[in-house]
Amino acid sequence: MEYAEYRRYDAVGLAELVAKREVSPIELLDAAIARAEAVNGKVNAIITPMYQIARERAAAEAESTGPFAGVPFLLKDLHQDYAGLPTGSGCRALAAGPVPTEHSEVVRRWLDAGLLVFGKTNTPEFGAKGITEPELTGPTRNPWDLSRTSGGSSGGAAAAVAAGILPMAGASDGGGSIRIPAACCGLVGLKPGRGLVPAGPQFAEYLHGAATDGVISRTVRDSAAMLDVLTAEPDPGGPFLAARSARPYAELARQAPERLRIGFSTRSPLGTEVHPHAVAAVEDAAALLAGLGHEVEPAETGIDEHRLAFDFLTMWCTQLAYTVGEIRRRTGAGPDAFELDTHLLAAAGRKLKAPDYFAAHDRWNGYNRSLAAFHRRYDLLLTPTLARPPVRIGELDTPKPVRAVAKVLLRLGLLGTLAGTKAWEKAVIENLSATPYTQLANITGRPAISLPTYRTPEGLPLGVQFVGPLGSEGQLLALAAQLEAERPWAQLEPQL
Repeated sequence: MEYAEYRRYDAVGLAELVAKREVSPIELLDAAIARAEAVNGKVNAIITPMYQIARERAAAEAESTGPFAGVPFLLKDLHQDYAGLPTGSGCRALAAGPVPTEHSEVVRRWLDAGLLVFGKTNTPEFGAKGITEPELTGPTRNPWDLSRTSGGSSGGAAAAVAAGILPMAGASDGGGSIRIPAACCGLVGLKPGRGLVPAGPQFAEYLHGAATDGVISRTVRDSAAMLDVLTAEPDPGGPFLAARSARPYAELARQAPERLRIGFSTRSPLGTEVHPHAVAAVEDAAALLAGLGHEVEPAETGIDEHRLAFDFLTMWCTQLAYTVGEIRRRTGAGPDAFELDTHLLAAAGRKLKAPDYFAAHDRWNGYNRSLAAFHRRYDLLLTPTLARPPVRIGELDTPKPVRAVAKVLLRLGLLGTLAGTKAWEKAVIENLSATPYTQLANITGRPAISLPTYRTPEGLPLGVQFVGPLGSEGQLLALAAQLEAERPWAQLEPQL
């Protein structure tokens, strides 16, 4: 199959071709690998090729009847364990192991659906940033502008999809890590609600349920069909029995949405600057929605999202402190096996007292209830996904003076003294200022989706985000499909 033909189809379309025997899984896999070989050197999306494994699986499962039988697929190299291969997580300490002995639950479901996993995609160390520039494997670049970020932490997945390597790839979202790269690369990024997608068997849930696995795709119907795969059955070892739609999400996505009341805001929750193009993206979406018959008006959640951002960081830093310590214990790795920025965040986590951590987590309840009150007035919240167009590679590097001081303190075992200082807090705010809108849905466990309805005059994608109440995945997908029909984006392709 030639690339031009391969690129015309989404994952559902490719699966239909295989089911009709108009193309073989091997032909699709060869097309995906050929495209990867042609463009991956430019974007650095795939960091672990699994070509032979995929070819052997394609040959062994020639008669697979799964909903995505024969469709090429990529895993994110973070939590999405493939038995027998290391999960590197962007970290030098994990690059060579330990090796998982079983697939993670989402990987098992993807394989059972017939997907052909042929590689793993790049991610920042432990998925801790909204950009993908790990020291271990180098930066992933945006196919629409190679000088800019593809976002993070699922930046490798988004770059691979935008570059035409495949129509849909595995991703995950703990603070915007599906929606941010989708917005950077002109793609669809759905973060399902808390507990809907299983995290087992290694985890009961990620980050107190703030994080979830999912996909980044070119089309709404791919995201909907994949949500059906990921939620087909509950995880018997998981902590929740999340309420799933009684009807397939793929069916709900084909249904015209009812008239919705949508509140929108462009104000940065951190009080930082919002680029005029980010404002224009929301205003454009609001006008489009109004033209489709929806009721759209400015609105605020009433949530102290500046405090929410630091409560989010409290959880994130503490998790990193535990992760670094546990990896060092298991592997014997030294400090040099981790990035300096990881050490900085982990040091902040170690400095926290247990009661302060408990208080930060306890405030999640207030955020949940405030957002629920907002959703009693409005069906959905509309915001920018990004506060500005995709940043340039290296733009969000920790300032050199902070790094210089941090290196000295790390050697002396005094790095915790830097955490919480004004210089540290300033660096944190500057880093989050590009992506201040996404953490709300993670902390509250609400579903959210980024859609590529807007382009800057330079042609850069700039998505808008919709946040819904609990259980609104079907509603989000139906609205997304309606907007996709009005602003077709799937066939837009960067020139590489």
